[in-house]
Amino acid sequence: MGASFAICAFSADEIVIGQVAPLSGVLADTGKDMVLGAKVYFESVNDKGGVHGKMIRHVVKDDGYKVDETVRLTREVIEKDGAVALIGFAGTGNVGELLKQKVLEKANIALVAPYTGGEILRTPFNPYIFHIRAGYADEAEGIVDQLLLLNMKRIGVMYQDDPFGKAGLAGVEAALKKRGLEVVGTGAYEKNTDNVDAAVQAIAKANPQAVVMISVNKSTAAFSKQIRAASTVAQLVNISVVNPKEIVRIIGPENARGIGIAQVMPYPYSPTLAIVKEYQQAMKKYAPPGTEMSYTSFEEFVGAKVLVEGLRKAGPNPSREKVIRGLESLSAYDVGGFTLHFSPNNRVGSRFVEITVIGKDGRLLR
Repeated sequence: MGASFAICAFSADEIVIGQVAPLSGVLADTGKDMVLGAKVYFESVNDKGGVHGKMIRHVVKDDGYKVDETVRLTREVIEKDGAVALIGFAGTGNVGELLKQKVLEKANIALVAPYTGGEILRTPFNPYIFHIRAGYADEAEGIVDQLLLLNMKRIGVMYQDDPFGKAGLAGVEAALKKRGLEVVGTGAYEKNTDNVDAAVQAIAKANPQAVVMISVNKSTAAFSKQIRAASTVAQLVNISVVNPKEIVRIIGPENARGIGIAQVMPYPYSPTLAIVKEYQQAMKKYAPPGTEMSYTSFEEFVGAKVLVEGLRKAGPNPSREKVIRGLESLSAYDVGGFTLHFSPNNRVGSRFVEITVIGKDGRLLR
């Protein structure tokens, strides 16, 4: 009796949303921001009476950015916790493994706003993942455009030696090829380390004008500091997955100054858009005192808003199937000055990319 009763009790008066994120390990800062962004949005919804009168229960598990843990914990949150949808996982390889093992497909469950732009999660079409960020190929296009505007044609790539890094590298290669250019030098480092010495040596030898970094916080910081000492590289640019505050904290504002970072969300620090205003107010109200705003928490806040709209469309008794149908019906969903487009045959909601730069005091400038 006990066990079957527990299963029924899940859905009666609450909606379980599962989130598996790296709360420990090299991506811990990113993971904490990801969870916080979703959490403050869900809390604001619950404060207003929930969705069709049901409260959202946000179940969070820490995978430490380890692929096998992502798979194990995703199964757990689906089977034991009874999640009706998933939000905000990190890692191209991590989410890629969920697809390979058909974890989402077997459960027929939506994953909204994964923190990755990996093309393997977008092409071929996958009906279970709803992307709210531009892909790494889109980011590479935006970065290469910007560098060519600055008349920098000798471009190197530093990347994490895994599906995430290789996806970014392929994006830069494709963007350059389109313009009749090729990457002048590459250097890789091992996932979950910041051992970038070999990458620094390989790229310094190629002597590029600019380097595109497909890497996470610690490795980006280490590489930026070392390559500037070892070569005359004029411009460093990273794709959107890094937290500039972390880079500044690790290597100091002087070493971090001038690093470009691609962004796939609107600027979250000035409340010019309605969605940014909403985010800032929710952070003030529900985040721990003194918590700083970030692109990462803002992105998952937007993701949570999209998911909740999908839940609303799913009606008063949302099943996993109904949530997928609800999400794909959001053909032009304006979250507040930022519009996402989904349909039965499109799961990439946005292709927005802009480049920001770390300024002299460590703050991000547009």
